Amino acid sequence: MSSVALRGRKPETGAAVMQLEQLFSQRLSCRAYHPDPVPEEVIRDILRIAQSTASWCNSQPWQVAITRGEGTERLRKAMYKAASSGAFEDLDFKPPREYRGVYLERRRESGFQLYNALGIERGDKARYREQTLENFRFFGAPHLAVITTDEALGTYGAVDCGCYVSNFMLAATAYGIGTVAQAAIAQFPNLLRQELGLGEDRRIVCGISFGYPNPDHPTNSYRTTRASVDDVLQLIDR
Repeated sequence: MSSVALRGRKPETGAAVMQLEQLFSQRLSCRAYHPDPVPEEVIRDILRIAQSTASWCNSQPWQVAITRGEGTERLRKAMYKAASSGAFEDLDFKPPREYRGVYLERRRESGFQLYNALGIERGDKARYREQTLENFRFFGAPHLAVITTDEALGTYGAVDCGCYVSNFMLAATAYGIGTVAQAAIAQFPNLLRQELGLGEDRRIVCGISFGYPNPDHPTNSYRTTRASVDDVLQLIDR
């Protein structure tokens, strides 16, 4: 059949589509891990796959610093100590000015799902803070990937890195590796540059904690909801 005849037809739901949909459905923000390290060859395979991420003008601005072994433990201690002190730094990229409307509702729902899974009652600020600090322990993951972009590329570089983060997590899911993207660690950009030996021209986008997931931990027992296509779609006919 010619390409002209194919136009306007709904494509067949083939094996590739089913596999992609399965990866999306399996991926979750994993917040409990087994301590076993991920073999280097698996990490390299994940990076090789994610390297095909599209970027503005093919600039491929992402750089990835990945900790393991003592490197993870050293950074875990340094970040937890800094976060516990409350001495947060200025982020390299401005955070949201505010969450409002449906975005605030979704954020709250996600947070309460986590707290409910852990048996944390609403209003228990001490437990809230305790759980928040787990971000800086990387939720016990054996690895942290720190994603950076070049300072000169600004927001465009950060957007490209966001696409890279998504593809990294999907590739990891295909290998049975759990991940959680963490904006929290970006609250210490200077500490990260110092601890990881990054140049002053590198801007911290986010971190990805990863490792083999612990499916029996309550933090991995729930799934967040997703808006429907109709909630996000605007078709322009004329």
